[in-house]
Amino acid sequence: MRFLFSTMRRIEFGEGAARLAAPELRKLGGSRALVVTGVSLERATWLLDDLRHENIAVEVFSVADEPTVEIVRAGLAVARRSRAEAVIALGGGSAIDAGKAIGALAREDGDALDYLEVVGVERALSAASLPIIAIPTTAGTGAEVTRNAVLGHRSMA
Repeated sequence: MRFLFSTMRRIEFGEGAARLAAPELRKLGGSRALVVTGVSLERATWLLDDLRHENIAVEVFSVADEPTVEIVRAGLAVARRSRAEAVIALGGGSAIDAGKAIGALAREDGDALDYLEVVGVERALSAASLPIIAIPTTAGTGAEVTRNAVLGHRSMA
């Protein structure tokens, strides 16, 4: 059997690999990052310290529940206000999906709902995504290896 598995551009795996995030972001030229986490900020302390050690300005956006269009809109407001040049998503599938959506939409001019398939307008992305680094802290969702993000939305109907 032959098949193609297309995934993210690069995956680092192994002991200490997460500590490469800050120096990697510095290599990419980023000086301002939005860190998207789960509800527990204590788990991100090491990452925030690493980023600050690399002289990278940091804003934090916490995702407490499954990501929704409304959560992504709030994250986009933080990313744009802080002029984030990259997104680092640390956590489980919710934080990573929210981070991917925020990074993908940060340079777009439409509303988050404009770009959703099925429930949205299905508008194509016109700008390059912000660089996104995903650091999974759970196993099972696979959010770190796909380009898509799963977002909830309540229909107005």
